[in-house]
Amino acid sequence: MNLKKPAILTQLTAYRERNPEQFWAGAGIGIVSLFGMVAAFAVAPDTAQISITQHTVVEQLDLPKAAPATPSQQPNFVHQERVQRGDTIASLMARLGVQDANAVSFLRTSREAAPINRQMRPGKTVTAYTGANGEFVSLSFPVNGADKELLVQKQGEKFSVQEQAQPTETRLLMKSGDIRSSLFAASDAVGLPDAAAIQMADVFAGDIDFHTDLRKGDHFSVVYEMVYSRGEPVRAGRVLAAEFTNDGRTYKALYYQDKDDGKGGYYGPDGKPLRKAFLRSPLEFSRVTSGFTSARFHPILQSWRAHKGVDFGAPIGTGIKATADGTVEFIGRQGGYGNFIVLKHQGNFSTAYGHLSRFAAGLHKGSHVRQSDIIAYSGMTGWATGPHLHYEFRVSGNQVNPMTVALPSAVPLAKDQMATFRTRTAPLTAQLEQIKGMNLAQVN
Repeated sequence: MNLKKPAILTQLTAYRERNPEQFWAGAGIGIVSLFGMVAAFAVAPDTAQISITQHTVVEQLDLPKAAPATPSQQPNFVHQERVQRGDTIASLMARLGVQDANAVSFLRTSREAAPINRQMRPGKTVTAYTGANGEFVSLSFPVNGADKELLVQKQGEKFSVQEQAQPTETRLLMKSGDIRSSLFAASDAVGLPDAAAIQMADVFAGDIDFHTDLRKGDHFSVVYEMVYSRGEPVRAGRVLAAEFTNDGRTYKALYYQDKDDGKGGYYGPDGKPLRKAFLRSPLEFSRVTSGFTSARFHPILQSWRAHKGVDFGAPIGTGIKATADGTVEFIGRQGGYGNFIVLKHQGNFSTAYGHLSRFAAGLHKGSHVRQSDIIAYSGMTGWATGPHLHYEFRVSGNQVNPMTVALPSAVPLAKDQMATFRTRTAPLTAQLEQIKGMNLAQVN
């Protein structure tokens, strides 16, 4: 087989034959730089940086006379580390390969870098660039949420600090799992982020009560977005498709956004929206401590009375959601309800929320709220022996059981939208079928 010599080797050979003394004098610099580059980017490859560094090395080899390399000509080494419990600036910099006392001192004491000291939380991924001898070049530290980072750079003997957007990319991941005890336990077992699990529960909340309806052996499959920065996962994005089999019955959700009005939502394969006019429960995950009944022994009044609502046990301060779009009809304190909110919805429906610790900021009588907005926080005000939410569903002012009442649906897609809907959601449907029955993470 006749193998063609790579271009860089051809240049090296020609240069060596023309200038043998200069070649061997500069070979140490050229070869060390070349292999130093490979070692540096083996840790965290970056295509653009590799391309630029290769070009620089070749140009150096083509010079008629090899010159001593300066620090700025040396390729940068990339290091990534996660903040560990008990870390200090000094210990983190040491693991990142930074051997620069001035840089460590600046990061520890400067006012500009103070957010790094305040936000040294375990699990954060920090990226540092250094020279071949550990000299500090730059540092990227995530701050103020998932989308911002503090960039510290060394310029001569001075340092600059600026906040900037993190470079991110979005990937599609697919997971599948079985319920053994709870949704969170099952999602943890297959590496599904809590944020994606909560979204999935919200999507199916109109059909499945995740407090009481889950059964051992229930199964889910989900396609969702994951945002990455420098190869590390930053946060879960939107759930794009999901399938949940509960007690032998299968529900499927596909995300569809109309390009004309920009509104998106979850639909079944038939184009019917999964979003009901009302959520079944105002809490994401909780337990029913007292159901709707015509006769219950009241723990405070010590008598048998009707309980015309459902009590959900929840720690004080748990966010309470509006179960439907509506208007605040009453907000304040009312007898045994304690802190109390009543929402008026379309038609003859209203909902009531009692024993609250506090209300969401800015709410007042007449305020408009949307489904899933946090309107208050659970507590034990009024006649309550423990922290919980008392929730009522009212039709024409009469309380009915919110766990069994038939909830109205939202408006389905129009017939002229169905062809576009099927075309856009076909890939998501195929992905759900692909991962059914498998515990995996697949990247597109």
